[in-house]
Amino acid sequence: MKNNLWFLTEERPKKEVLATIFRKFAKDYGSAVFIDTLRIFPILENDKFTFTYEVTGFRCNKVNRVYVKTVSGNSSFVDFLIFYQEHEPTQKDQPIYAIEETKTDDKESRNTGVYQRCSKFVFIDNYFPNTKKIMLYNLQIEQKEKPTDTYVFGTKLLLTLGVEILGKKLDKKIFTPFKNINEIISFKADMRKAPKGNVPILLTKSKDKIEISGRLFKNNGLSHDPNIGALSIISAVLRKLRWKKKIEITQHGLEQKHVGKTNKFIQIANKLNISLYGLKVPKAEMNEVYWKYDLDGEKLGTIFIHLVVENFANGQLIFENHAGCEKGYFIPLEGEPIPLAKYTNREKYKAGNKSEIIHIPDLVLLDLSNKIVIDIEGKNINLGKRE
Repeated sequence: MKNNLWFLTEERPKKEVLATIFRKFAKDYGSAVFIDTLRIFPILENDKFTFTYEVTGFRCNKVNRVYVKTVSGNSSFVDFLIFYQEHEPTQKDQPIYAIEETKTDDKESRNTGVYQRCSKFVFIDNYFPNTKKIMLYNLQIEQKEKPTDTYVFGTKLLLTLGVEILGKKLDKKIFTPFKNINEIISFKADMRKAPKGNVPILLTKSKDKIEISGRLFKNNGLSHDPNIGALSIISAVLRKLRWKKKIEITQHGLEQKHVGKTNKFIQIANKLNISLYGLKVPKAEMNEVYWKYDLDGEKLGTIFIHLVVENFANGQLIFENHAGCEKGYFIPLEGEPIPLAKYTNREKYKAGNKSEIIHIPDLVLLDLSNKIVIDIEGKNINLGKRE
């Protein structure tokens, strides 16, 4: 009997991303795949939305139907969990794929393109260590011709960890897994040095431990996301390459009061046995489950409108910024997509100055036939007990 494919995601499902995952599934499961015009339909019962979408325009002799459901992740959640089974997934079921999708190339941001997402692949091992992990690049701007050292280093770490890269052209002479720990240390030491005043990420190996320098203090706490990702994956790869002795993070800038039991890096540090110089790493408090179904988030409405317009009307998307999802580009009628800033000054905003935020809508659509631009802002209104 053929099983169903279930896509559980915090993101707005994109047709081109679904098509890439379909091809990946067909290749892995030794089956032919036929992709026509993909459509994403909301499933209604008694004229009410069931919080489930069905995808049509895809045929595979090992798949019955394809469904998409919106979920909320606890802490560091990947963009897609893919299940291959008959029934709607429960938190006890094992996904076949854990997929992180990004439109960001190192041409736009070195850190966001690799490091900031690395911790997700390390974190998910707490729940699904045997699930296939994939970094999927859904690029909307031209790929950088010569990759930065940061991107090469981060990608080689991902490959060493067993993460598969989809959606980018990788030079197989450059992008290979690290063979041993000394190769990692040498590669990092040879990279361009950090600007004066910054703490460089460097590895120092001795007989009994490996020290990794890297600042983790930011905005009055343990919140330096790019470095959290970099230090997490470096440590995970060291463990995979059979380093069983001490791993210690130095020059982190933290005080004991900044080290909380529920912080994602502390949870990773517990799993990988990472220490922080001069501090005591507390025993982490982990959520029992990795995800839950989202039944009342504001993005349920904005994503619903987006998909209905995309599949049933002649409207055109200009911009999307669904709550908790990756911010899209502004799509002009002509020319390349344009990245929009969220803050006039991100550092000041993160430090507490909320006036630095740029107020942008959740969804902007264009009605070409009537020459109307529609701005949509989603809000979650408590109407009392749900029926």
